[in-house]
Amino acid sequence: MANGSRQAAWEFFGTELKRRREEAGFTQVELGARVFVSGGYIGQFEQAIRKPQLDVAQRIDETLQTDGFFERTWRKLIDDKRYADYFAEVVELERTATRICEFAPTLVPGLLQTAAYARAVTLAANPFVTEEYIEEKVTARLERARVLGDATRPVYWVVLHENALRIPVGGAAAMSGQLSHIAGTVRQHKVVVQVLPYAAGAHASMTGDLRLMEFEDAPPTSYTETSFSGTLMDDPAVVKRAQHAYDLLRAVALSPEASLALIESAAEDFRRCASTT
Repeated sequence: MANGSRQAAWEFFGTELKRRREEAGFTQVELGARVFVSGGYIGQFEQAIRKPQLDVAQRIDETLQTDGFFERTWRKLIDDKRYADYFAEVVELERTATRICEFAPTLVPGLLQTAAYARAVTLAANPFVTEEYIEEKVTARLERARVLGDATRPVYWVVLHENALRIPVGGAAAMSGQLSHIAGTVRQHKVVVQVLPYAAGAHASMTGDLRLMEFEDAPPTSYTETSFSGTLMDDPAVVKRAQHAYDLLRAVALSPEASLALIESAAEDFRRCASTT
């Protein structure tokens, strides 16, 4: 579904939500209280500014007695085949987040990836797919990065484990370009990057990726991912624990200045390696 038609479909979702809410005699605040979000949050759904999470759509159906209408519509609209099922909702949330914090233990995060790097990652996981499939995945990943160029772009903070600087994804030339891209993005003040060095040893997120997202008028979320699944959570207690883990990661990582120097040094190492091969 093209972006324009997808947005129009979300606007239909919002219009239907407003109509059915008013028919049921609820204000935005009253409906929000019943589905555990703010009234402002309901207003953003109705204006198609923000997309609800699945559990919220399900609670709206229960409250308004709409026989699963909003859940079915949500599932149809969120179904973007360019992304894994468990990640499609995260992509939607990225577009409205005011703050994104990520910890990446092995790979450069998607929002910072270059085409060459994204292509190498895609091909490594899917060695028998068509060129068309690879290009679709790479294009989708690059499209996500546009959020960092928007006037209302989120505050973006990334902690990269040193693994992400050293593993030669796509070869030396691709890595040199990838790390130079990160450095350039930092210097453009679009992201704050800290590197967690090998010397830090054990850390607060040994089991994998961690992402935190905050919003203007919605509960914060945490997202964790493994190779084949991801879990998006907005339970306040869980999010608080994730935020605490992220604080611990930042505390033992290098400063932003020292991190930038290390990233640029690693990029230069890969550049020299590429020039001699």
